[in-house]
Amino acid sequence: MNRTAYWHEMISKRNIGALDELLADNATFHSPVVHTPQEGKPLVKLYLSSAFSVLLNDSFSYVREVESGTNTILEFQLQLNGISVNGVDMIEWDDNGQIKDFKVMLRPLKGMQQVQIEMAKMLEKAKSKG
Repeated sequence: MNRTAYWHEMISKRNIGALDELLADNATFHSPVVHTPQEGKPLVKLYLSSAFSVLLNDSFSYVREVESGTNTILEFQLQLNGISVNGVDMIEWDDNGQIKDFKVMLRPLKGMQQVQIEMAKMLEKAKSKG
């Protein structure tokens, strides 16, 4: 199974545990609302796990996909608390088929603000457990 197909399977099964295998140790996450990159597998897993909890509801779907070399771009859409959210996951893969860079871009502003509110709640909850 190729890396993008594996990603889609992980998303469809809501298998957050697969991130352990999928993330490179030196992975970097670029949030649409946090100014600095989040570096290292544990921190990237924390952010992606929180994003999964917030974004992967029944309305979530990928609507477009572009692959070129070591890059995959996935456009998604969803409804969050009655607000339409449209976004793009930009994934760069390393030579081992692991994610080395993950960037999320969101629109419109109202949707991004709603995601920010919900992500802050999830990250606070996760950090208080850890």
